[in-house]
Amino acid sequence: MFLVLPMLLAACAHAPQSAFEPNAMPEAVSEQAVEGTLVLPQLELNEQMLYEFLLADIAAQRGRPDMAAQVYLELAKSTRDPRVARRAAQLAYESHQMKKALEAFQLWQEVEPTSQLAKQMLATLLVSGGRLEEAQPQVAALLAADPENAGRALMQLYPLFARHADKAATYRSLREQAQPYLKMAETHWVLAQAADAAGEHAVAMNEAQQTRTMRPEWDLAALLEAQLMLHDAPQQALAVLKKYLASYPEANEVRLFYARALLEQKQYAEARAEFQRLQKLHPDNAELAFAIALLSLQMGELDRAEQELQQALSAGKQDNGTVYYYLAQLNEAKKNDEAAMQQYAQVKEGEYVYPSRLRMAYLLNKAGKLQEALKVLQQTDTTNNQQRAQLALIEAQMLRDAKQYDAAARVLARGLEKLPGNADLLYEAAMVADKQGKTEIFEKFIRKLIKIAPENAHAYNALGYSLLERNERLTEAMQLVEKAYQLAPDDAAIMDSMGWGYYRLGDLSKSLEFMRRAYSAYPDPEVAAHLGEVLWQTGAQDEARKIWQESLKQHSDNAVLRAVMKRFMP
Repeated sequence: MFLVLPMLLAACAHAPQSAFEPNAMPEAVSEQAVEGTLVLPQLELNEQMLYEFLLADIAAQRGRPDMAAQVYLELAKSTRDPRVARRAAQLAYESHQMKKALEAFQLWQEVEPTSQLAKQMLATLLVSGGRLEEAQPQVAALLAADPENAGRALMQLYPLFARHADKAATYRSLREQAQPYLKMAETHWVLAQAADAAGEHAVAMNEAQQTRTMRPEWDLAALLEAQLMLHDAPQQALAVLKKYLASYPEANEVRLFYARALLEQKQYAEARAEFQRLQKLHPDNAELAFAIALLSLQMGELDRAEQELQQALSAGKQDNGTVYYYLAQLNEAKKNDEAAMQQYAQVKEGEYVYPSRLRMAYLLNKAGKLQEALKVLQQTDTTNNQQRAQLALIEAQMLRDAKQYDAAARVLARGLEKLPGNADLLYEAAMVADKQGKTEIFEKFIRKLIKIAPENAHAYNALGYSLLERNERLTEAMQLVEKAYQLAPDDAAIMDSMGWGYYRLGDLSKSLEFMRRAYSAYPDPEVAAHLGEVLWQTGAQDEARKIWQESLKQHSDNAVLRAVMKRFMP
């Protein structure tokens, strides 16, 4: 008995319906079309063949496409039926068996030489696998089969070419394939992208301009030319986009790109105007309303930004938490801390939950509500070690500022139990120990920090300055401070330590040189206290008084400054 193989038809008819993507093949032609156009082998369906078809289909149904592909490939070889070859290729491809898929596609093309789909898939598989030389004849045949649409086919294939690591080889291959189709704008569009990826920027620019010349109305051509210009000639790129939009004002994708390009160039007012033009076409688009609001915020137009953020909320922006976060930031800028607190509290999901909780804690602490601030921090969820360390640091710093040094030390100890090698926690723990007067613990933490992070300039400076303040081990102290200065010569705090070290060693000239540099870079009250003391000792007492008094106007509660002034001006 001679039969057309029915099971294969069923298998083909139930293949997934999807456009071609890396993990899926396009749908086969219909059963009727297959029977009407294919030359099918007339084979006797014997028991062994029936068993193999059943085995393959059951394997596919039970999630074993690798086994199904192998069986179908063997069947395709023995039957030379194009439908079986197609099914084998499909199963092998979708189960990522690329070597087997290549064999199946080649067999399919051999038994059905007129199949455009087989040609497309074989060329695609070779290109995506980086086998450009083998792909060339396949791509050439694919393009030649439909020369009027060859440019569009090249555009569809280009993303696969673009994955190839050797960009120069990719460009050479595409340039060779493109030669018969240079009268098509799409061909030059592809060559421009490939040349740019290969580092041939001048060639890419020339190809892009040819694309524009051939199809001046094409939005993708205008976008490509502008993209190629943006890095080296951003203003020229903006001019290209502006001119294009003057001729084609309804090109909304180009207008959106133009608005973003203006934003990147910090032309905020112009960017906002373009976003507003888009918003007129899409009044319910919350993302556009949000972008406009952020630009107003960036430009310092706070009242307008607030209205626009409220509009983004009304338009139904999916991520409302982001809008509330920026509303809270805006109210902080307007010194309306209470409204900011309420809006931060509305941020309940998304990427801004964590920073919102930190700002809430800051505002509560600023208002003198330390315990409430600490409670917010303690109830804040973290997602990584960086956030865990940051929370411990903020809590400890709040406690340190409140002179609750023992409580701060306990917070840092808990943090170091979980993150024993965290440099920031070690440094803060050392500073708290110093405030507690526990010099041995301070030094232990700092030396551990230096061992973990030998390039940490502030660790050397902290230990050296502590010794200088206590007027102990001055030679060692100066060596530590000099090491810090080598690592960070522009750091004002370290300059101050250098000046203080020379003062302790009696070299007033060098001390004054470093102190003046430190105060010029950072007029901190403690630096002012040190500079004034050195000036006083050099006889420049009037200048010392002036520096102290000026600093005291800005920092009336600084204990170090007041103490030195009391010593020299009782």
